[in-house]
Amino acid sequence: TMTIHNEENIVEVHVRSGRYSSDTIFDYSRGYIATRLFSRNACFIMKISQESIPDLQEIGRLAFEKETMKKIYSPNNVWVQFQSGHSIFGHLKDWLVYGKAIEQLCADLPLYR
Repeated sequence: TMTIHNEENIVEVHVRSGRYSSDTIFDYSRGYIATRLFSRNACFIMKISQESIPDLQEIGRLAFEKETMKKIYSPNNVWVQFQSGHSIFGHLKDWLVYGKAIEQLCADLPLYR
């Protein structure tokens, strides 16, 4: 499921697929995306790249298109592959950068950038 909070510039994506379940937050006001993978018990954070991540209005349009057409005919699909590096636990300064929404998603989990 996808929830778009236009007033907060945040998109929440919840994937419920058994062991492959995840929650993702696109925080456009802070410029970060965080994905919590439940099978790995970890959070992955990346900077939003203007070239490869659609803007907030485009995500809404793509979601509407998928819902109504059941298939997205768009070159703007984004797939991200994370490669584990060393993890850190969130420190106060990290949460100041990433914001409250990502802190709530990832608190007490190892963070991978």
